[in-house]
Amino acid sequence: MKRASLALIATAALAAGLTACGDSEPADRPAAADTTPAVTPSAAATTTAPVAKPRSALARNAADANRLVGDGREDLEARLASLKGHPVVVNQWASWCGPCRFEFPFFAAAVKKHGASVAFVGVDYMDSRDAAERFLDEQPPGFPSVYDGDGKASRAIGGGRVMPTTLFFDRTGRERHKKLGGYADAAALDADIRRYALASAR
Repeated sequence: MKRASLALIATAALAAGLTACGDSEPADRPAAADTTPAVTPSAAATTTAPVAKPRSALARNAADANRLVGDGREDLEARLASLKGHPVVVNQWASWCGPCRFEFPFFAAAVKKHGASVAFVGVDYMDSRDAAERFLDEQPPGFPSVYDGDGKASRAIGGGRVMPTTLFFDRTGRERHKKLGGYADAAALDADIRRYALASAR
C-alpha cells in the first residue's frame, strides 16, 4: 500500500513537469529573434516627384506651329500680348500669294535658327481656311498663324496693304520695322531678324 502511494506521487510529479516545459521557456533562455520583416517606406513614397517647369511663352507659341490657332483681331492681339517680353516677328501671308509661298522656306529656316530667342507668328490674310490649312501642310513654316478672313487683324497691327508683309516688334510690343513684299532670299530675312528682333532682345 505504501509502495503504491509512492508510485502515484512520482507519476503526478512527472506529468506536472512535462506540462510546464510545453507552456513556457526557462527564464535563462534568450528571447527568440523577431523575424517579422521591418516595414520601410517605399521608394515611391520617399522620392519627391520632379516638378515640371512651366513652359515659357516662346515654347507655348512654338508648340502651336504649322496650324491656325485663332480667328480675328482679338485672338491675334491676345497672342501678341502673351509674348510680351520677347521680340516678335509677324508674317502676313495667304495661300493665294505667290511671294508668300516663295519665302516660307526662309521662315522655316529662320525659326530653327532663332526660335529660342524670337517668337514667330503668322497672320493668314483674307484667305479660305481650307486652302490655308492645305498650304500649311504642304509648306510648314515652323510658326503658328491666326486666321484673318476679313483682314481686320492684319490692319490692326499695321499690315494689310501689301502681300506679304513682315513686321518686327521689340520685347515691349513696339513696332521696330515693317518689310513690305517678300524676301528675295534667306540671308535678307536673317539680316532683318538680327537687326530688328535679336538686337531688341538684349
